[in-house]
Order: sequence, then C-alpha cells, then structure tokens
Amino acid sequence: MTSLSHVPPRRVLFVSYLFPPTGGVGVHRVSKFVKYLPESDWNSSVLTVSNASVPLHDASLVRDIPAGTLIRRAKTYEPGYALKAAVSGSKQDARQKNHLKDKLIRVVKNGVRQVANTLLQPDAQILWHPNAYREGMKLLADTPHDAIVATGPPFSSFLLGAKLSRKTGLPLILDYRDEWDISNEYWENKGHGRFANLIQTRQQASVVRRANLILATTPSSAAAIEEFARRHGSRAKVSYVYNGFDSDDYPPISKQSQHRLSAPDEKFRLAFIGTLWNLNSIEPVVNALLKISREQPILAGSIELFLAGRRTPDQDAILDRLEQTPVTVVRYPFVSHDEAIEMMRSADALLMLNSQLPKTQRIINAKTFEYMAAQRPMFVVAPRGDVWDIVSDLPGTTLCWPNDIDDIAEKLLLLVELHRCGEHFSGAVWDIARFERRELTRQLARFLDETVEADLLFRGCLQGNRLTSMPLLERPGQSP
Repeated sequence: MTSLSHVPPRRVLFVSYLFPPTGGVGVHRVSKFVKYLPESDWNSSVLTVSNASVPLHDASLVRDIPAGTLIRRAKTYEPGYALKAAVSGSKQDARQKNHLKDKLIRVVKNGVRQVANTLLQPDAQILWHPNAYREGMKLLADTPHDAIVATGPPFSSFLLGAKLSRKTGLPLILDYRDEWDISNEYWENKGHGRFANLIQTRQQASVVRRANLILATTPSSAAAIEEFARRHGSRAKVSYVYNGFDSDDYPPISKQSQHRLSAPDEKFRLAFIGTLWNLNSIEPVVNALLKISREQPILAGSIELFLAGRRTPDQDAILDRLEQTPVTVVRYPFVSHDEAIEMMRSADALLMLNSQLPKTQRIINAKTFEYMAAQRPMFVVAPRGDVWDIVSDLPGTTLCWPNDIDDIAEKLLLLVELHRCGEHFSGAVWDIARFERRELTRQLARFLDETVEADLLFRGCLQGNRLTSMPLLERPGQSP
C-alpha cells in the first residue's frame, strides 16, 4: 500500500489576468499563493496574459514564482494601455472645457468609452478569452489538474474559469479580490448603463452557480457576495481569505530609515504608498492640512505629505491645493515593491484611506497589511467597518471618519506635536501573524482540499448510484 507521505502533490490552475511582471497591488495575492502552496502539497499552474494592457510593471515580483510553476501566457486583442489612457478623461480636459476643439475631443472620447463599455462585457479583458481558452484547454489536457481558481477583477477571468470548469469537470473556486458591483460602480471610465448592468448581473449569476467555492477578502464582503449567490440559485460555499504580507519582503530596516525615525528635527512624514483614486480619495486629508495651514502655519510647515504610486488626474488636482501652503508635498510615481517597502518603513505614520461612499465599509485595501508589516503607526481615514476591526488594536493606530475634517486635523496635529517633542513610536507587540501570506495560503490549501475531496466523493457516489439505480446526488457547491 502506498504511504501517504508518497502521495503526489495536487495541482491547481490559477486563471489570473494580473501576474508578474505586471505590477500593482492586485498581483500579490495570486503570486504569494503560488509561492507558498507547495508547502501544503499543492503545485500551481497559471493561465495569464502575454501582453497585459496595464499601467504598471514590476519585474522584481517574478522572484516569488517557484521554478516548477507551469505558466501559460496567451495574447490579448486589447489595445495597449497608452491608447486606453488617450481616450480616458483627464485633468487637461477639465481645464480646457471652454475651447470648442477640446469639447469635441471630449465628446469623441466619451463616445469611444461608451461604445467599448457597452460591447465589451464584462470588461475589455474579454478580448483575452479566445486565445486564453485555447491555451487553458491545452494545459489541462497536457497536465492533470485537480481544481481551477479564477481571480478577479477583471471579472472576465471568472467567465473563462467557469468555461474551463464546464469543459473539464474540474471544481471551480472564484476568488473575489474586489466585489463585482463595487468595482463597476467606482472604477475609472466605467460608466455602465442599465443594459450593461443587466448583462453583468446575468454573467455573475451564471459563474456563481457554476462555482463550488467562493472566496472574498473580508467578512462583510463575503456576506454580501453570499447574499447575491443565494439569491441567484448558487449553493457554493462562501468564505474569505484576507490579503496579507510576506515577511520575506521585510529585511532588517535600513540605516537611512533608522536615522530618519530617530531624528526629531526631521519633518513629520505622513506617507501614502499606493494608488489614489475616487475610492480612497486624499481630499479629507488635504482639507485637514488646509485647515492646519490657516490656523497653525508653523506646525503645518513641519509636515511632509509623502506619496508614491499611481494617482488619477482628479487626485493630483486635489493635491495641487496644497501648493501655496507651508505643507511639504512629495510626489513619486509608481515604484517597485522593494522601494515601496523602504518608503513605508521610513514614515512617521502611514496613511490608510477609504472614501465615505456606499459599500466602502466592506473594503480592506491590500496595502493595509503591508503597512502592518512595516510596523509604523497607521493614520486611518475611513468609514467604520472591516478595516477598523483589524487595525484598531495595533500599536499607534489613529482612526478618523472621512467626513470629520476637524477631527482629522486635531489628531494629525497631536501626532506632529509628539514628533516635535521627540516622542517616537516604539516597537510594541504586534499581533499580526494571522495575516502572514504563508498562513493565509495554508487557509487556501485547506479550502482546496475540502473542495476537491467533496468533488471526488460526489463522483464516487455518482458512479455508485449509476450501478445501483439510486437517485443521483447533487454536485457539491454547483447548481444543476
């Protein structure tokens, strides 16, 4: 009899449009799962795009991918990101609205976006499907797999994963890095009408009915997705696996950062590392800094607002309001993951933002967990919700409502005064081990084991029922 220790590892196929060397925070979830799953006797294959139409690239992330990972890259027919950006809205559009030529250009851009948003459902990445499906089927035919995990956004990856699952009979796991409806409501240049929303509701209903397991990234998000799934006839199990941080990414703190944090004569650095857009607007903090500048200009002069990452034109325009104030504003573009970590660790406080908008209380930005690993005080400006629940007990955390500008200004001034007095945050006990990527991947592996075992049990019962003419059992998770 074969010993359990010699049972070969299982294999999962990740269907993920975003994958290294594509950059940005959305890449880390799958790449870290792929990195650590072998420790739980799961090997990974990845179906991804060869010519991703994205704004960010970070080649350093490739180092996380184990040598034995099977990667299939399929070409997409999307236009390049530069062309996408050319037809998007811009700050220049808004400033030149009185010129006839610019008005005509805006009309043409809006028309192109509207046509694209209507025809390409659920997103432009649907143009990846023809080649991706062929590559996925070749991979599944060449190498035995036990499960498929489709991760989104883009949510067209869910449609692709469901199609591969139907064709092969493999159990399907949907990994919602963001909620479908929240993404549609707030993403740049979406502008979906009733027709598109109707189509996408049907698309989402179809994939959740196909799924054996649905994962979200927060408890509240899982509850909202489960409500949608049950309403549309899905029997899939619904749970969540948080985003997290990889301790391997945090070497000993550099001498430069140590010097900054031990020098009270340095300006108080409030740092935001990541993408700024309408879902995590900088506006409440800017309004608080304007208030401080008017009422206490000397203290305002000791504040440095440090930003690194992609920013929408609207967010840059909001930051421009600080140009005539004593506050120092430092803006960096997107930086590599290694550089971002160094910037986090040199901050006196790290700024975490969620806008006061419907449903945002269910969001925990993936960057929040990397802030934890940097072990710097967090200045949180967000509606009360899941993010408050996981950070409120961490050392040095300050919590503010986005709509309470006076409170934001008051609490920020308190931190500045403590900094000026030479009182610095010290390394207290950080209870964050449950957010380690290694531990979170173990959770995923347990979900995968349970899903595959339930599917195998169903297949065995199905075969037995055929032999005994007993009524067929329903497939676990999936609807008929």
